[in-house]
Amino acid sequence: MTQESSHGTPHRSPHRVAMIVSAGSNPFELGVATELFGLRRPELPVPWYAFELCAATPSVPMHAGFFQLSGVAGLDAVDRADTVIVPNRPDPEAAADPAVLDAVRRAAARGARLVSFCTGTFTLAAAGVLDGRRATTHWRWADAFTARFPRVHLDPGVLFVDDGRVITAAGSAAALDTALHIVRSDHGAEIAAAVSRRLVFPTQRDGGQRQFVEHPLPDTADTSLGPLLAWAQQHLGTGLSVTGLAARAAVSPATLHRRFRAQLGTTPLGWLTEQRVTLARRLIERGEERLDVVARTSGLGTATNLRSQLRRRTGLTPSEYRSRFGPAR
Repeated sequence: MTQESSHGTPHRSPHRVAMIVSAGSNPFELGVATELFGLRRPELPVPWYAFELCAATPSVPMHAGFFQLSGVAGLDAVDRADTVIVPNRPDPEAAADPAVLDAVRRAAARGARLVSFCTGTFTLAAAGVLDGRRATTHWRWADAFTARFPRVHLDPGVLFVDDGRVITAAGSAAALDTALHIVRSDHGAEIAAAVSRRLVFPTQRDGGQRQFVEHPLPDTADTSLGPLLAWAQQHLGTGLSVTGLAARAAVSPATLHRRFRAQLGTTPLGWLTEQRVTLARRLIERGEERLDVVARTSGLGTATNLRSQLRRRTGLTPSEYRSRFGPAR
């Protein structure tokens, strides 16, 4: 979105984000949205979001009655927003507030981006904006959701689903992954990495990784992958392979595969590829125009593989990605 400044120079208006707060909303998810979209980030070279909390009533009791939220905007804030976030509901099978559903439908009709955290997917589905779309929600409520909304293509295993103008997240912690994904989509991998570092939160999890559902505890505790991942991120361009990762961890490839599945919900190769694409995106954002250099430095090998992997994960070619997120943007 652009507008004319007082000096006649075009500049971007902040992207407006409104989060709807309902009775029983989870303070954690409210905090995630406030942290990611509401706090000022003057150190970043992009205009940040304009963030509002809004509700259908002047005062909203939060989850378990911990506190009352007041002084927030009315639902007319939804009509001004470019992105609308719907938080979780403590009883997702109860009827949603009709005023909230109407606000969501209006936002969808004018093309706003819709986001749900956890069981907020029930609200989007009740508003009718998920029919025919892919979506996710907390695994605990998957069966109830599918029974109630059979026209929605629910994937209950993943952390979040980006289906264009609608993004749905799984359990509460996945709200962080989803919010960082939105920042990455809006501003690029470099900006998302900077925000992630400020949060002291890893950027390893993408939407396709699996939710952590209930499983029997193993007989012995597994070894953390943290040191191995940190080392691997420093050696992405060295021809590092899954066999090399296993050797570094002093385990067999099969054992490493099991640990990645258990701790990250992905395979070692899938994680390596995702990290390499993220590094390639950051190199492009910093101004590197030689695709062979980007491919070699990131460990993707060839410009052909770089194009294929970048398009697969972003839907953009390298030139399109550079145009959108490169230094000249």
